[in-house]
Amino acid sequence: MFRIIKREQLNSTVVLLDIEAPLVANKAKAGQFIILRVDEDGERIPLTVAGCDADKGSVTVIFQIVGATTKKLSLKNEGEYISDFVGPLGTPTKIKGLKKVCVIGGGVGCAIALPVAKALKEEGAEVTSVIGFRNKDIVILEDKFKAISDNLYVMTDDGSYGQKGNVCIPLQKLLDDGERFDEVFAIGPLIMMKFVTQTVKPYNIPCTVSMNPVMVDGTGMCGGCRITLNKNGQKVTSFACVDGPDFNAYEIDFDQALQRGSMYGDFERHAYEETCNLFKKEVE
Repeated sequence: MFRIIKREQLNSTVVLLDIEAPLVANKAKAGQFIILRVDEDGERIPLTVAGCDADKGSVTVIFQIVGATTKKLSLKNEGEYISDFVGPLGTPTKIKGLKKVCVIGGGVGCAIALPVAKALKEEGAEVTSVIGFRNKDIVILEDKFKAISDNLYVMTDDGSYGQKGNVCIPLQKLLDDGERFDEVFAIGPLIMMKFVTQTVKPYNIPCTVSMNPVMVDGTGMCGGCRITLNKNGQKVTSFACVDGPDFNAYEIDFDQALQRGSMYGDFERHAYEETCNLFKKEVE
């Protein structure tokens, strides 16, 4: 059992938890993830490690409430426990040797982008961060990005906070003005990562994206997280859980990933509604 030592509501649908897991806290690096179960009968879900405190033995996870399991997890309070917390899994983000980088986060993907930006800054890189949201009500982690970024651009689709527009707007302007990065990291919705990749490609700048498909076991056995890569004209299957979650953006078949990512939308909504109804009955 793993104790929740801190709970913070970042916005109406995004929750931060600090979970006591000293073995994970001592080993996890930026870009890696864990798999947890809320209870013994629950499903396994992957969540990216948003931060670690080795001294306290705690691991931070940040998640959006989108399905039944994240709804159950969001209802846990400080001092309560979850059943399983396994990790770190996946390959850490490669940050060595980079001097000037741009880290782009979209929505709750900012929770994954933050530890990457922080690790790059700690390695001595100059970090430009671009974070984007639909509107001001769902902006998260701005202060934390500001603390580790040399330059920070906050974007909202409706212009209600920061600058109006998507994350590609400041990126395109920086590139047009002659700015060049050793690498661009894009983490967020698939469609956002696709357009960031298209923006960067003409400038021949390396671009890394973090893929988050459906996972079950996290060891490459189930095949649920398979991703098609285009390598030198050949289609190659990789698995996000063991080969990723970071991948060369120029090799990703984004259209296929978008199609596969929408397959379980109806099921997730149905499971979420059933869980909400169950908790309503318990309260009544």
